[in-house]
Amino acid sequence: MENLLKYIYSLNSFSETSWEALLPALTKKQFKKGEYLLKEGQVCQSLFFIDKGFCKSFYEVDGNIKNTAFFFENEIATNLHSFGSGQKSDYNIIACEPLTVIIFDKEKLIEASTQSPEIDTLGKNCIRLFASRQEEFSKLFHLFSAKERLEYLEKNYPPMLQRVSLSQLSSFLGVARETLSRIRKERTRIL
Repeated sequence: MENLLKYIYSLNSFSETSWEALLPALTKKQFKKGEYLLKEGQVCQSLFFIDKGFCKSFYEVDGNIKNTAFFFENEIATNLHSFGSGQKSDYNIIACEPLTVIIFDKEKLIEASTQSPEIDTLGKNCIRLFASRQEEFSKLFHLFSAKERLEYLEKNYPPMLQRVSLSQLSSFLGVARETLSRIRKERTRIL
């Protein structure tokens, strides 16, 4: 839980009393590569703090996987719409390698937040960060070419390029694998 505490302290002040009140809402869990954290059709009842490993969110459309996000250490993974509304998730979250997460249970988190303004602020900050990252990537896809998106990831999210397979990355960037390979080769010639 050491990484989680560092993450919490990076977001807002947090007392020992608040930590004690938050503990009942937390569960540490390990997932094997390929194991689902959330399946399409389930209601998301959790925020998943990534302690070790990484996971992705994706849609499956006509048998094709459309990757929508990757979540690495010290980040929160969730389906924000399902978590907030109680509606069924329209996408999946799956472990891409052995994964250790700390699960924030929604109901217990809400209960704990009534005991401590710091927990309430923490929950809001986690959701705010998650939403701002979603907006960042949405803007990236609406405004930039595939080459510019790759350059942006190189600059701002190097772990993604180092750890995500070319096939998964091409799906995320919305281009064919061959196109991504060509763009990467062109960029290495320039650099």
